[in-house]
Amino acid sequence: MSAPLVPARLAFAADGTPFSQAFGDVYHSAEGGPGQARHVFLAGNGLPGRWRGRRRFTLLETGFGLGLNFLVTWDAWRGDAGRCERLHFVSLEKHPFSRHDLEQLHARHPEFAPLAAQLHAAWPLLVPGVHRLEFEGGRVVLTLAFADATHALRELRLAADAVFLDGFDPRRNPELWSPELMRVVARACAPGATAATWSAAASVREALRSAGFEVQKRPGFAQKRDMLQARVVRSGREAAAPGERRALVVGAGIAGAAVSERLCARGWEVTLIERQPRRPAGEPGRHAGVFHPVVTPDDSLFARLTRAGFLAALARWRALQAAGQALVWDECGVLQLARDEREAVAQHNAIATLGLPPGYAQQASRDAASAYAGVPLAAGGLWFPSSGWIRPLSLIDAQLAAAGARLEARFGCEAARITRGPDGWTATDRDGRTIARAPVVVLANAADALKLAPQRAIRIRRVRGQISFLPGERFAAPHVVVLRGGFVLPAMRGESIAGASYDFDDDDPSPRASSHAGNLERLARILPGAAADLDPAALQGVVGFRAVAPDRLPLIGALCNEDAAAPRNPRLATLPRCEGLFGSFAFGSRGLLWAGLGAELLASHLEGEPLPLEARLAEALDPGRFLLRTLRRTTSAQA
Repeated sequence: MSAPLVPARLAFAADGTPFSQAFGDVYHSAEGGPGQARHVFLAGNGLPGRWRGRRRFTLLETGFGLGLNFLVTWDAWRGDAGRCERLHFVSLEKHPFSRHDLEQLHARHPEFAPLAAQLHAAWPLLVPGVHRLEFEGGRVVLTLAFADATHALRELRLAADAVFLDGFDPRRNPELWSPELMRVVARACAPGATAATWSAAASVREALRSAGFEVQKRPGFAQKRDMLQARVVRSGREAAAPGERRALVVGAGIAGAAVSERLCARGWEVTLIERQPRRPAGEPGRHAGVFHPVVTPDDSLFARLTRAGFLAALARWRALQAAGQALVWDECGVLQLARDEREAVAQHNAIATLGLPPGYAQQASRDAASAYAGVPLAAGGLWFPSSGWIRPLSLIDAQLAAAGARLEARFGCEAARITRGPDGWTATDRDGRTIARAPVVVLANAADALKLAPQRAIRIRRVRGQISFLPGERFAAPHVVVLRGGFVLPAMRGESIAGASYDFDDDDPSPRASSHAGNLERLARILPGAAADLDPAALQGVVGFRAVAPDRLPLIGALCNEDAAAPRNPRLATLPRCEGLFGSFAFGSRGLLWAGLGAELLASHLEGEPLPLEARLAEALDPGRFLLRTLRRTTSAQA
């Protein structure tokens, strides 16, 4: 379970320097935070010189604090003509400031006003976990881990080229300078990585040396006599890099469009194969889907994954919209009504235990929920003010448009087979004709993925889902999305949407009255009496099919080679994989939330970049998890 996040409190020392009451220390030198950042962290790591000419450079910071080190680094990158193509800045922070407090703090440094304004606009909700923020069209990437530093760094996967060791005085904040943390820092470093810190304490020097750093003193900043400069002397974690940035993506739904856009944003050439004909551009369709997080009292793995996907989706959609893409969506808010008293108690306990900010989730009484909705509701529940609805077709179109000229989309073209040869993967049609070739294939075609790449250990089921369109003249729609064993959306173009059925092993593609009747029953549990004047036989609807894995989590990552010899002590890291073959499918009913996160995870893995979420969560999505369970059951049975 994630610990509740405790934000930092804004305070100042007598001389006006930002001050932490929790640690009894200032955030930076009284002579100025930017000057300290340039002298200690940039110069101490040989920057900007060391990132020049590099495709990618990764920095790790042990305490984000006011964010001045990030702003100084970003400013230096912008001003360097020889800068690296992509700068990753990974920072840990146990007690982050609110956006409002950052705005006040950064107002004291007008030289960074344009950059600070962008940071403020992208600043995430203060909830635990990993948050990824992109700037400069994705060329500057800030990955924030809101958690205890040692725990967070154990869960992050990166290969840092330089480290900013920044925290309060070691006597007041020993956790950020402990030998244990320095060992974890060293394991997160690339070979030859450097580190720098303003502290020259003997305990810090010893902790660095014991972790495998070569340490030396250098002149400190302003009135401080010494600082420390260090270099990894033990072998670090090597960052992988693709040889050729070309990929085939099979499936142009939400998952395939997201993967295509994320790869093209990194300079990949992508061929997208879709068996359905292309729709008219700019037609968002009638269907709309709901996006919202999940809250549980124990902050379960499912809740954390949904939170990560929700926050990643908001960030990406806002970025697409800011870039001029025509998304059709609304953060109108979502109400999740309690189904019974037991669920109401669980919702209350979750909010009380996790300390979530009101902008993310809050509890609402029946009266308050009805006020949000603008219509009488059957119960109270959870209110998610940043959630809402989106038309999936508009999202797909926006992602394909954002992919730009690097994307070649082939619609009305079905990949019947994929084979691997000396030059990579080849996709062929039913007549054996070659469609395209590439060293990397990403299967994003839902349940059909396993037809192209059979995986005996994975069982995917298709689930039929039908939604119903409710005519506005006969139905008073709520002003927000409301959930309770089903959902109902606000009115759009004179109609609302209710749903949805969830039918296993049902391949009927046509809407039917019995499913409409089921949707109206769900509607009645949300809005008492709302379905009274609606005839199921007279309603229109749409049927879609979801692909669902046994554990209800998607499959994102490298697919396994089940015919290769199994490792003696099987682990995800040691499972044999099919070289260049990846999947992003089985999203169930949460493709809107997880597809974007999955695409970023996959693209980061292929590029050898820091992953956008904790290792434990990434492993929960790994397609190899099912083979691993099979192998362990077999090993246990033979023991």
